[in-house]
Amino acid sequence: MKNATRPAAQQTAGNSRDAFTSSFGVLAATLGSAVGLGNIWKFPYVTGANGGASFLVVYVLATLLVGLPVMIAEIMLGRQAKADAVTTLRTLAPAGQPWWLIGGFGVIAAFLIMSFYSEVAAWVFAYVFKALRGDILSSDPAVTSAAFGALISDPVQSLLWQWAVLLMIGGILLMGVAKGIEAVTKKLMPVLFLLLLVICARSLMLPGAMAGLSFLFTPDWSKITGEVVLVAMGLAFFKLSIGMGTMMTYGSYFRDDQNIPVTTLRVMSADLFVSMLAGIAIFPAVFSFGFKPEAGPSLLFITIPAVFASMPMGHLFMVLFFVLAAVAATGAMLSILEVPVSVMAGRLGVSRKKATLINLLLLALIGATCALSNSLLADVKPFGMTFFDLFDYISSYILMPLGGIFICLFVSWVWGKGNMAAALSNQGRLANGKVVAGLYVLLKCVTPLLILLVMLKGLGLL
Repeated sequence: MKNATRPAAQQTAGNSRDAFTSSFGVLAATLGSAVGLGNIWKFPYVTGANGGASFLVVYVLATLLVGLPVMIAEIMLGRQAKADAVTTLRTLAPAGQPWWLIGGFGVIAAFLIMSFYSEVAAWVFAYVFKALRGDILSSDPAVTSAAFGALISDPVQSLLWQWAVLLMIGGILLMGVAKGIEAVTKKLMPVLFLLLLVICARSLMLPGAMAGLSFLFTPDWSKITGEVVLVAMGLAFFKLSIGMGTMMTYGSYFRDDQNIPVTTLRVMSADLFVSMLAGIAIFPAVFSFGFKPEAGPSLLFITIPAVFASMPMGHLFMVLFFVLAAVAATGAMLSILEVPVSVMAGRLGVSRKKATLINLLLLALIGATCALSNSLLADVKPFGMTFFDLFDYISSYILMPLGGIFICLFVSWVWGKGNMAAALSNQGRLANGKVVAGLYVLLKCVTPLLILLVMLKGLGLL
């Protein structure tokens, strides 16, 4: 079966395909995909709520066992085929076997995620302008809560901000991979780090800041339970943008001499560093002014504005914070939307420009159901959920875990160790036998079982 795999070179026109042009461009784009709004609020809170430094140890181990192997596998397959997620699996799978459906599910997952994620990003971009005008400059959470409620319940504002975000992302994608995605993320990632460092410095200067650091970094080994381990595995899987074709698509733009395992390790390390900086930026300030570190939109859109309004020069730092959040959201959205754009251009033979415009139009229509989930469509609840929650549930708890599991099974059981070694050898210039052997064992036995546990927990079956 493994010898029946068709050579990628016979199936794709890799030489004419747009690609990343530098190692830093590869790192910036891939990191931009992995870093998102979850790094700014969810990761720090989950870390603090589940044992601080002790949870970090579990999370890093979970990333090495769950997230990293799938990321390497996706990028490896994409680079080997030099094609979109569907074509990649049609090309590399034995003839007649429907492994391309993994790519199809990834496209659906990416589209559903983009539908609701673009609305959350819309709130962030709206808050940049609200912060600039001083509309949310209040230390009273009741005032900031009312401001957030007014935004999400206004159908006109919700739609217009979502469409503005989609147009911005679409405009970047229209410029192509090198001149669009790579060029933008190479500028955005340094800006993200700089903004984080500035906000961290200000937060650490506040009285009582050490309580916030203690919240994040004081180990509490008694909190490490089976439930916490499952939380860490789920976080490791979902935070790295895997299981929906993004890394496979970006992998198709990798240079042939790019060291995939080293690059993914750098992405993982930088992603963890961003999350830690976000925690240092947020929680010392939160504790300094006596607020509670609650997760979700309440922290990002209600607590954070009240915190910054309470500190000296808070107006400036509030603006910087929401610019930071907007930067994080932009890199993630570029990779998500690139999945259906790449598939449509590759499979239907349409131009990249036409594929981008078609996807923008579809997202403007379908994503509108998420934008209106807190207003006109608040009472429309298929399967007992709003469209926003339904799209999140289907993509996060069903399609993405299934994608991750089947990628593991395909690479290890169908594609095989020999093809893995060839794909990761960088044309024979690197000796990576131990890396291939370890990765093969993880993908064949360990990682799919762990992702299955994450899936069962997400579905409420564990």
